[in-house]
Amino acid sequence: MNFDDRLPAAQLDEASEALEQLAGVLAGEQPLPDVLQQLAESASRVILDAENVSVTVIDAEGASTVAATDKKVVEIDADQYEAGQGPCLEAVRTQRPVRAAVGHARTRWPEFAAAAERVGVRAYLSAPLVVEGDVLGSLNLYSSVEAAFDPFDEALLRLFTTAASTSITGFRRYERTRGLVAGLERALESRAEIDQAKGVLMAAHGVDATEAFRRLVEESQTHNTKLRVVARNLLDSVRRPGPVP
Repeated sequence: MNFDDRLPAAQLDEASEALEQLAGVLAGEQPLPDVLQQLAESASRVILDAENVSVTVIDAEGASTVAATDKKVVEIDADQYEAGQGPCLEAVRTQRPVRAAVGHARTRWPEFAAAAERVGVRAYLSAPLVVEGDVLGSLNLYSSVEAAFDPFDEALLRLFTTAASTSITGFRRYERTRGLVAGLERALESRAEIDQAKGVLMAAHGVDATEAFRRLVEESQTHNTKLRVVARNLLDSVRRPGPVP
């Protein structure tokens, strides 16, 4: 086996190690931008032709670069976003990897080509990030060598886009779960305040729990105020000097 034969195997080993490290980052529940930054740095280390890497995310406000290994390449993607065209947006649109040799892209994507040439980028490879069936953005590689990025690089890039998609999916689920838990906590807090307010009315007016709750609901409807706010206001009034409503 010669050196060239060993090189892909070594890259795969390093890719496996990088993905294991990324899994550790995910287990630590770090913020999503930190996870994507770790992924960009890992891809830059493992994919030999990738001198820099960025991550594009597209949401309701448009496209933005949320992670990059060097600030100088961020403007390449920014010019694509502003022009509404370029290889990273093409990868998003077609849901397929797009390789661009900058010298051959001047006619098709002039804004991208101009931005790339300003910082010495000669080749660019972008692959889509697909999350739960939706295309969220792209993972973008940069090289100063025009002949950079072969099919093996594309295969490695797919490993990292899969990892990124898994990261974003997990983050979305975590955020949804955290929202549900927060909602449940608010509901339990509101229930406790309502029960306390019922107890105040029962003690102050000698009524049962049903009548106390009816009075709270009536107050809520009369003043178009949420029931938990009515209960909280009542409890606040009890803590201050004065008669119970």
